[in-house]
Amino acid sequence: MPKVAVYDIAGNQTGDIELNEHVFGIEVNEAVLHQAVVMQLASQRLGTHATKTRGFVRGGGRKPWKQKGTGRARAGSTRSPIWVGGGTVFGPQPRSYAFRMPRKQRRLALKSALSAKVLEGELVVVDNINFEQPKTKHVVKMLNDFKAAEDKALIITAETIETVEKSSRNIPGVKAIASTGLNVYDILYHGKVFITKDAVTRIEEVLA
Repeated sequence: MPKVAVYDIAGNQTGDIELNEHVFGIEVNEAVLHQAVVMQLASQRLGTHATKTRGFVRGGGRKPWKQKGTGRARAGSTRSPIWVGGGTVFGPQPRSYAFRMPRKQRRLALKSALSAKVLEGELVVVDNINFEQPKTKHVVKMLNDFKAAEDKALIITAETIETVEKSSRNIPGVKAIASTGLNVYDILYHGKVFITKDAVTRIEEVLA
């Protein structure tokens, strides 16, 4: 079982914790990680781009010339795709880019991301993270105490803590989420991952 140190919010080591090897100590599957990130980013695409087909281009209701006798090719509308100013053929239309991965693959991706952070020494377990008032300076001090002020940091708590979330939102590269909102992209995007002991327990209960 992987064993990591436990710290208080001031950066002082208070003990150790053994992490579940089936969640934090598996072999990292890079292919599944890549697919999970692509899935998450694809679901964020708006897909609102649209082009006008001949039915949506203004004008072209009158037949430009009679069918026969002019010596010219038959034409029924000046908005035909082969005309300048005509419609577009097979152009992009509003659509959803979202796709889903099987549940087992999604769980494997999460475990691979967490295991990668443990291997790289970027997972920091903290006894508890909470503030009396939402103040940005509290999170800044915590990051300075852990010498992570210049890193992108992800803070994971067992449940949504409003003071922690509000204290983090004004710092570029810092994000606070609850364990229920854990996702592969956030784990990989941020350099340091600060996670509370309660959140570790919650995650192990779900993924183990």
